[in-house]
Amino acid sequence: MPVRCLIVDDNDHFLRVAGRVLDRGGISVVGVSSGLDAMARFDELDPDVALVDVDLGEYDGFELVERLTRAARLRPPCLILISARPGSDVADLVEQSPAVAFVAKSDLCAELILSIVRGANGHGCPVADRDPA
Repeated sequence: MPVRCLIVDDNDHFLRVAGRVLDRGGISVVGVSSGLDAMARFDELDPDVALVDVDLGEYDGFELVERLTRAARLRPPCLILISARPGSDVADLVEQSPAVAFVAKSDLCAELILSIVRGANGHGCPVADRDPA
């Protein structure tokens, strides 16, 4: 069963491109959100992993990651922060967040996301043992 992913970003073009890239790499993008409805979409879809943009326009991706973590019922969510900014610009904030990783948008690929999910086993990514194929 493929890893199920929710992408949270306020850029429609990025949502379309990222969705195609991940789908082609064996990750099932089960939904997208611009940020405003991210909490409801996460609860509704129960994805294995969520990619959350650091800069969501009027919303803050770091705050959203905190809120998603606090709202988790049975298991901590597997959350990966993404940004067009380099990781060095947000490293301190990423380190303090409950996100399992940071990925620059320019580096986004299914292989990297699957590697992070597998590597985060026991740290909020219970699907890490599953074969994504």
